[in-house]
Amino acid sequence: MFTGIVEAVGRIREQQAMGGDQRLWIDAGDLPLVDVRLGDSISVSGVCLTVVNLEARAFAVDVSRETLHRTVLGKLGHGAPVNLEKALRLSDRLGGHLVAGHVDGIGHLRTFHPSGRSLIYRIEAPAELMRFIATKGSICVDGISLTVNAVLESSFELNLIPHSLEKTTARSWKVGQKLNLEVDLLARYLEQLAVVSRSDGGVESVFSAAGLASKGYSA
Repeated sequence: MFTGIVEAVGRIREQQAMGGDQRLWIDAGDLPLVDVRLGDSISVSGVCLTVVNLEARAFAVDVSRETLHRTVLGKLGHGAPVNLEKALRLSDRLGGHLVAGHVDGIGHLRTFHPSGRSLIYRIEAPAELMRFIATKGSICVDGISLTVNAVLESSFELNLIPHSLEKTTARSWKVGQKLNLEVDLLARYLEQLAVVSRSDGGVESVFSAAGLASKGYSA
């Protein structure tokens, strides 16, 4: 579990193909590794990965075929910057929001423009994720915990302050860039609780007429 508060920006040092999977060696940048052990989890641009090898200033992670398919990690080249965060401890402050490091989909940066000293980013999200994104709610973008400023038909807007731009990879984002998205955990579980199974194998919202009827309520 993570908070989405990026601790350092690292860089991909080496990519090793391993039977359809990949092993990534990542230079840790300013991320201290003195307390990291083999088997620990580190968020790499929003993806929870397990440390399988360790050096003084770098670590290696194995990335499965599934993760390569569902995230942007397989599309990053040698030297690409990545946001890094070590796993949350129970005694840590929750400065962002609870982030699992399980990417839900890939977004596309469509526009950005200045607003005072900040930058406003508009990111297009897959249609199946838009229902989980709410104005003033939280979303994790490439491992960064951010607040949603506005929700549009197929995209959402974010405001990044100078500190966030300085401390993360967001400062190098370009129009058209693909970004890892993880929606808020609560929204995802609430949807699961708010559906009931139909006799035809489909699902129905518990708040629909049919859903309420299945729970014993009538109009």
